Amino acid sequence: MKRQDFAELTAGDPSLLRQVELIVLDSHRRLYLAKGEPWSEPIAYHWLHYEDAQPVARLADGLRRLLRQGVKVDADAVDKACAEVDVRYPQVYRTQPLGATRKLSGH
Repeated sequence: MKRQDFAELTAGDPSLLRQVELIVLDSHRRLYLAKGEPWSEPIAYHWLHYEDAQPVARLADGLRRLLRQGVKVDADAVDKACAEVDVRYPQVYRTQPLGATRKLSGH
């Protein structure tokens, strides 16, 4: 996703970027609830450092951090987003098949 044109990533309703963003936000919310900590979208966006000019990199970094903490990511939502990447960007070359969370996290 990082190599795609930003306009393409933000096209559609919901856009591909928004779909991935919602996956990360939901995982972050569940982590905070499991820890008994208060959660809100502003807390999550601050945690993501979303003011950064590279939102895809921030989402990938956030997903990696969540996975390291053992958060279970909604695999169906990830698979749907990854399938959309494959449809929208068939020119993206993959050297090997990747699992759902590995596609987004880059691992």
